[in-house]
Amino acid sequence: MITVYKPRLDELWFRESLMSDKETMSYNDAWGGTIPFPKEKWEEWYRAWLEAPEFQRYYRYLYDGKNDRFVGELAYHYDGQRDIHLCDVIVLAKYRNHGFGTTGIQLLCKAAKSNGITTLYDDIASNNPSYELFLKCGFVIHDQNNAVIMVKKIL
Repeated sequence: MITVYKPRLDELWFRESLMSDKETMSYNDAWGGTIPFPKEKWEEWYRAWLEAPEFQRYYRYLYDGKNDRFVGELAYHYDGQRDIHLCDVIVLAKYRNHGFGTTGIQLLCKAAKSNGITTLYDDIASNNPSYELFLKCGFVIHDQNNAVIMVKKIL
């Protein structure tokens, strides 16, 4: 069974490994690729993301209970400049194409709706085929240019 899991501070090792995995983060090459997430930043990041009101920020691991492992992360946050909630779903590269992304998007949408969010958006690099997964999960293309495809779903 695939579920969302609210990590403890000492479990941010998974996020650190996810952000540093070159294959997983290849979708982010246009914006720098891997993202450093050293242990000395964990506490501040944890307070900002996991102790924030869930209308403003939401962060969870995607947990594969059958195999007792974290397989990805789910998040959304309020972007005040654009007055929208942006979501983020990342599945560790070695676990892709097993349905985790679809389940993750569905679980994230359910959580957002239960937290009073009415619409989710995501900015996806135009060369990243994952936008098709979002379309499969009921998102539509809201805007598009040479660099970014913005998808949107009314919850």
